[in-house]
Amino acid sequence: MIVNYKETGWQVITQRAHGLLAAQIGMHWKASDRPERWTETLIAVADHDDAEVELDGENLLTAAGGPLNFSMKTFELDHCTKMWMLTITKSRYVALLTSMHMEFLYRKEAQENAAAYQFLEEQNAMRQVWMKELGLDKKAIEKAYNFLEWCDAFSLLLCKEQIQPEKRGTEISTGTAGEVYQVFQEEEHVLTVKPWPFDTNDFKVCFESRDINALQFESSSAFRKAFIEAPVTETVWNIRKKAGKVTRPRKT
Repeated sequence: MIVNYKETGWQVITQRAHGLLAAQIGMHWKASDRPERWTETLIAVADHDDAEVELDGENLLTAAGGPLNFSMKTFELDHCTKMWMLTITKSRYVALLTSMHMEFLYRKEAQENAAAYQFLEEQNAMRQVWMKELGLDKKAIEKAYNFLEWCDAFSLLLCKEQIQPEKRGTEISTGTAGEVYQVFQEEEHVLTVKPWPFDTNDFKVCFESRDINALQFESSSAFRKAFIEAPVTETVWNIRKKAGKVTRPRKT
């Protein structure tokens, strides 16, 4: 889960809600630059965190009793195995992109974690088989994964409230062609992206969150109860193309 500190407690956004937001952003990508197997690519974007269920498990709190933010978690073999099983039973292509995302998340930790290293090595071997079976070359699959990672990064910026104020640019990530994109807040709940990568000039995205008015919890079950009972808030952003000349960030 994604956790933001508030004056009265915590704002909690589930990993699945974050994935859904990422897919809402990605579905508007310009048609001329979309990866192959477009529907499956969008499904992979939406589902890339679906093995994380905040109402399941007993590892939901920090040592201080607050909700455990996703960035505090380390490699968990059971979680990653579940993610692999969920995706491979959907399609090899979705499993391929999700496997690349797990590689992205845990490759540094795998240098010192034997279980993570072995898991990622096994995943890498399977990716080579899936690419061959699907007839996809390295360039095509890297383009698709770069798209997934871009949507993931944009969604996280919104969920984590990391868009800079006063129309200052916030780097999102590199897109399908290695180009750097930035997001700017033009006015309240209105964003623009430079360079503009979408096939429509104006669209809306939204995500759900829960405001929990407590700072500490005695147990994961107590937090789970508070989560279920918390009111749900929908945050809506309008993403709009800005008129006029666009200054493009340099390519990486």
